[in-house]
Amino acid sequence: MDELKVFTGNANPDLAKAVVEYLDIPLGKCEVMQFSNENTFVRILENVRSRDTFVVQPISSPVNQSLVELLIMIDALKRASAGRITAVVPYYGYSRTDKKDQPRVPITARLVADLLTVAGANRILTVDLHAAQIQGFFNIPVDELTAIGIISNCFKQKNLNDIVVVATDIGSTKRARDYAAKLNAPLAIMEKRRIGNADQTETLNIIGEVTGKTAITVDDEIDTGGSLVNTVSALLNNGAKEVYACCTHPVFSGPAIERIASSPVKEVVVTDTIPVAGSKKLDKITVLPIAPLLGEAIKRIHTGQSVGALFEPR
Repeated sequence: MDELKVFTGNANPDLAKAVVEYLDIPLGKCEVMQFSNENTFVRILENVRSRDTFVVQPISSPVNQSLVELLIMIDALKRASAGRITAVVPYYGYSRTDKKDQPRVPITARLVADLLTVAGANRILTVDLHAAQIQGFFNIPVDELTAIGIISNCFKQKNLNDIVVVATDIGSTKRARDYAAKLNAPLAIMEKRRIGNADQTETLNIIGEVTGKTAITVDDEIDTGGSLVNTVSALLNNGAKEVYACCTHPVFSGPAIERIASSPVKEVVVTDTIPVAGSKKLDKITVLPIAPLLGEAIKRIHTGQSVGALFEPR
């Protein structure tokens, strides 16, 4: 493991520290700062020539600053002759703009993939992409991990009765089906419609039986919390006994925390791909550590073992 180096930007340094603690190696030394003119500066403070290097940096708030830090760190490592550079992007920002669903709009998820590749990344390690096809935007290897096992185990330990797993929209059906299989529970699907480009949705229908059941809503991320609040209300109005929610990425932007605090949702279970700190730490929000999963994947990539074997049934 002496040839393995893990570095971090400013997006989620606590996660990087937890990863290197799992790997039992020191965190790589580097300087990542912003000048008064808002230009980002990076300096690698140790020898990385021919080393296997990993940069842990979710593309989370402030999104553009986090992305630029990641790109410049990759470029700095490339120019320092690093042997291989893996961008560890627990949360892939801009992933929701993954197709042209309107005239004259960009496919920003593809643009970010191109930027990471041109910067010098040789490999991508990420967690629960918004859409699986984003892997195909890269011409370099992509390892996509999933937090389904971590979150499912959390719910198993609660010993909840009469569970139904609820996909928050048609697009998240496969993810919800995987949760349902893990929890040995039936599946229901929320049919909803997004209103324009605003973060607003309209719930139209519930496909499946939720009456008298404990509902667990599943999504890859919770952003402003609008969809979550609407889904919880619709489920309770249709006879659900109580509602839990889970997602991998706690974006929690804008009024999300206020909405969750005032919502009748029993508990929101997330991971720390994005830091949940300060005023975002509500009693009803449970944050599960993702570092052991990332750390094990990094170790397997470094030693040439299978990453997919992490998720095979035992």
